[in-house]
Amino acid sequence: MRKIRSNIAFSLVLGLAALAQAAEPATTIDARRSHILVRAPKAGLFSAFGHDHEVRAPILRGKIVESEPGSVQLEIDARAMTVLDPQLSPEKRAEVQTTMRGPKVLDSGRFPAISFVSTQVEPRGSDHWMVAGDLTLHGITRPVTAEVERRNGGYFGRAKFRQTEFGIKPISLAGGTIKVKDEVKIEFEVFTTPVTSPAR
Repeated sequence: MRKIRSNIAFSLVLGLAALAQAAEPATTIDARRSHILVRAPKAGLFSAFGHDHEVRAPILRGKIVESEPGSVQLEIDARAMTVLDPQLSPEKRAEVQTTMRGPKVLDSGRFPAISFVSTQVEPRGSDHWMVAGDLTLHGITRPVTAEVERRNGGYFGRAKFRQTEFGIKPISLAGGTIKVKDEVKIEFEVFTTPVTSPAR
């Protein structure tokens, strides 16, 4: 009888644990508020003047699992990437954007999806993490590590990589006067929205 009671108690504990896990809401990316910002340092003749080139793109979709061990999935539409560069004239900005999306750089017609899938999420103190994962860009997948922190209800992070690691030749226009370095820096803001399981 004592053994039967122990088994029943153990089964109840497992059942409650499973119920608690099922009740925990999943979190998906709020595409309306989430985006990435690519900073490409200038190179060439006028590299000492003005700011870095900046490109912004909305995060199309994704998912974050906050409970340990944690995971992150993000997807960006390369065709939606927009050159900001306020120091350029509208004509030059449009030329940079066309070149960036075109076959010489991102080739977004052939490779529209940019994705990141985490392989490890390591806590680095309160609300700070080191997130390692696989970045797929221009049809090539390479490991990338990002520093992430949680603040103001969202996740903010930064990472960097070399364009040539993904088979991309850095932009060079107007005889090299508009040119970027190989290494680019990524900054991102990610906000999530709770998703509950549909009622049965």
